[in-house]
Amino acid sequence: MTSPRSRRTSTADIDAGAFSADALFAFGKVLFGAFFNTLDGAGRPATTGTGVPRAPRAVPENFNRISAPDANSCAGCHNVPRQGGGGDNVANVFVLGQRFGFVNFDSNSEGDGFQAHTLESVANERNTLGMFGSGFIELLAREMTVELQAIRADAAAQAQAGGAPVTLALATKGVSFGALTANPDGTFDTSAVEGVDANLVVKPFHQKGVVVSLREFTNNAMNHHHGMQATERFGPSTDPDQDGKTDELTVGDITATAIYQAMLPVPGRVLPADPARRAAVDAGEALFATLGCAICHVPALRLESPIFSEPNPFNPAGNLRVADVPAPFQVDLTVAGQGPHLPRESDGSVLVPAFTDLKRHDLGPEMDNEQVVQAGVPTELFLTRKLWGMANEPPFLHNGRALTSRDAIVRHGGEGAAARDAFLALTDAQQKSVVDFLKTLQVLPENSPLEVVE
Repeated sequence: MTSPRSRRTSTADIDAGAFSADALFAFGKVLFGAFFNTLDGAGRPATTGTGVPRAPRAVPENFNRISAPDANSCAGCHNVPRQGGGGDNVANVFVLGQRFGFVNFDSNSEGDGFQAHTLESVANERNTLGMFGSGFIELLAREMTVELQAIRADAAAQAQAGGAPVTLALATKGVSFGALTANPDGTFDTSAVEGVDANLVVKPFHQKGVVVSLREFTNNAMNHHHGMQATERFGPSTDPDQDGKTDELTVGDITATAIYQAMLPVPGRVLPADPARRAAVDAGEALFATLGCAICHVPALRLESPIFSEPNPFNPAGNLRVADVPAPFQVDLTVAGQGPHLPRESDGSVLVPAFTDLKRHDLGPEMDNEQVVQAGVPTELFLTRKLWGMANEPPFLHNGRALTSRDAIVRHGGEGAAARDAFLALTDAQQKSVVDFLKTLQVLPENSPLEVVE
């Protein structure tokens, strides 16, 4: 893919209605697959991935596998089974390594002082996740956030009216996030809140659940991995990384890239035509529920509205917000772009079969191999991984260390220990049927039906 710098997307044109959803998807696809180079502004010679100034780095120290920039293209990591998907272990990223100037484990270099560090303590190694169906995931998180914050507002109103603390359960779409107590003075006790930040904003991206939107994910990744600095994050006509390029990614460019990811087709099912194999898959699906796997990997969550709007109303500072545009760009994910598409129910809602609850869970010492805390989330907590599309996006687990789905199951601990133990108590044939069921959850060819029988 050639450099996209000569083609820019103007947010004014988007706001004026000059772009259809398909047109934004097409340009976002170009940006997602582009190999950024120095003419585009790739590299951040004078800043870390967190935007902190550093001593300028030039060739051959313009790339660094741990502290980054570490890639030229989004598709360099998101490519299994095709652009937009996950990545092999060779594409693993080192989350939070970008906070350092230049990781080389040499205490004599730029005062980084890595002599006491190991590969595990300098960053958290993570496997690349697939982005298929991510527009629906962001919309689910938005609706869950609205519902949780409405419960908080209700508790506050009751406490103020009654002059006494009020505790309400926090539940949305059948998922419990603990409880919250509102005090008459307007304060809250959030000590019983579970699996979400105290502000009750559900964050569906990153394996720790620390990123609100595809837009925030894109702004972060462009700077971290490629050294491409977005105008909305770093300011217009500025050059904080001192590479001689300004406005490396326009507001419209980020919108297009976010819309591209939001419109990627959803994964589906590949079911066996052979009756015996199909019976085994059906038995495995039933066992998946009875074992307790479906408590966290909820087979489907109901989305009230599939209309994706950009920007996200819960975007943090440094990302485009609703107040920054005359009206959000909107697209109906049930019909826009290439399929497969999820159908609407009779009431207009959509069942999203992503096999997640979008909640953080304690997975115990078996999974607690990270040493660097990300965004205040304890190292033993992980967002429930989406299982749709998993069968052809190996490897598995947060760091890609499980090479088979069975390996991933037996590595569960903490809140997943009971389901793991129940799985291990099954016969070999029953265990195989659960694995056979998981193998049906696949990323499908473009424009195929949601279920394929072969």
